[in-house]
Amino acid sequence: MNEPDTLDKRAIRRSFERAAQTYDAAAVLQREIADRMLERLDIMRLQPRTLLDLGSGTGEGTRVLRQRYPDSELIALDLALGMLQQGRTKLSSWKDRLPWNKPSVRHVCADADALPLKSDSLDMIWSNVTLQWCNNLEKTFGEFYRALNPGGLLFFSTFGPDTLKELRSAFAGLDGYPHVSRFVDMHDIGDALSHSGFAAPVMEMECLTLTYADLRSMLRELKDIGAHNAAMGRRSGLMGRGEWQALQQAYEQFRRDGRLPATFEVIYGHAWVPEQKRRQLDDGRQVIQFNIQQRRAKHGI
Repeated sequence: MNEPDTLDKRAIRRSFERAAQTYDAAAVLQREIADRMLERLDIMRLQPRTLLDLGSGTGEGTRVLRQRYPDSELIALDLALGMLQQGRTKLSSWKDRLPWNKPSVRHVCADADALPLKSDSLDMIWSNVTLQWCNNLEKTFGEFYRALNPGGLLFFSTFGPDTLKELRSAFAGLDGYPHVSRFVDMHDIGDALSHSGFAAPVMEMECLTLTYADLRSMLRELKDIGAHNAAMGRRSGLMGRGEWQALQQAYEQFRRDGRLPATFEVIYGHAWVPEQKRRQLDDGRQVIQFNIQQRRAKHGI
């Protein structure tokens, strides 16, 4: 039996399919977070041969990664085909800014929890605000770990528990259904990384606040980026007029300086696959992978 907060992947896909045409105009926060990720990426001395833009959406991150790592083989992966199609169209218009002989971008429609990629096939995974759509981060990180090469980098952002806390508070007691997705705590994300085999996880957090003239404007923007409530236990059907008025009244308590705030707890993280990479067999035993040639050279053998 599914828990009420378990996310419905089919509903997530439908939401982002519908949002493919409106996403870019509304995704101000997502672009800001990507810019902050890029600042953090500047300190990483890494030139990946193969990298994955996981949750690529309409391709803004793909474009930036393509420019930063023009010699790399780049894969753009998203759950929603409509988003990938938007990204491919945009990328075609950018091709004249890149050398003609560089590797092309591959677009893949797939779920982050079941990557259709070979083990040890990636040097880096970049993921901007996508992990909040995964139900079991330890399982998801296990997939990333499998796909990354020894010494590979996972670099991501996601949302923490204080995200949309005002909206969650306003909905509390309205009808007993979950209306706002649950978000995983930064420390639990770090634990999931370690349990999945990643080394030296580094986590940071900051809160960003967007403001709106009214509640309808905020909810419309969430809809335009595809951020619908996708919980299995979500309510079916629309709110009545009385419930909508009660929700608006509850949210008004947060109004400051004439604007309604929406808080987003943004978590940034990165972790490395160890050079001696562990593998888990079906019976639970672990295998350590390392390069014999490198070890012999190091010890003068």
